[in-house]
Amino acid sequence: MGRGVASLVRNVEEARRRGATRVLADAVLDPIHFGFTASLCRFAEARAALPDVEMLMGTGNLTELTEADTTGITLMLAGIMSELGIRFALTTEVATWARGSVRELDCARRILHWGRGRGAIPRGYDARLLTTRDARLRRPAEEELRELHARVTDRNFRIDTDGEAVYVFNNERFVRTTDVRGVFPALGVDGDASHAFYLGRELMKAEIARHLGKKYIQGEPLDWGYLTWVEEEGGAHARRT
Repeated sequence: MGRGVASLVRNVEEARRRGATRVLADAVLDPIHFGFTASLCRFAEARAALPDVEMLMGTGNLTELTEADTTGITLMLAGIMSELGIRFALTTEVATWARGSVRELDCARRILHWGRGRGAIPRGYDARLLTTRDARLRRPAEEELRELHARVTDRNFRIDTDGEAVYVFNNERFVRTTDVRGVFPALGVDGDASHAFYLGRELMKAEIARHLGKKYIQGEPLDWGYLTWVEEEGGAHARRT
């Protein structure tokens, strides 16, 4: 521990001399500012020195000790493991921001196995690690929404966003707003609490999608990748996909 690749090689050789039939070598991933970059180099050196030895990387040393969303960190570390032929990973889910790390590793290994088998970059197979932004995004232009408004014949409100503003319209109104909290007086919604609740919920979803660069579809949940929650019939329960 702390003595470099030569020490790791000696330990592997000693384990084999003592009759170990299976050895798992860990070059130790260090946290950022405590040798992180050097530890990545150490893993590459260890693989070169031990080409036929199974290796492990403790990804939790980075995900648990870096206060950042773990999806991208996990995929990057898994990519390094894929390139170096490291088949074992160790992680934990102690820190609040690291909850889901095990599932993220599972998603990452599938993505990278697919890409490695095809000699392809890791995209276009599984978008579950895209949680705050969407893989593909097409938004209607204001002109398209105004054309749709011209064909509406009922009073049911349609809601959408072009990324610049949120639009609410029916056969009587067309409202463009960048302040969904203050838009209700312009909608003329009176006396129907359930309808007002529905509109409030959908307007807030559209506002979140507008700011984060996500696709908004009225009545559908926003896509949060593997963290997506789907409302059950009646809205009383939810499940994670």
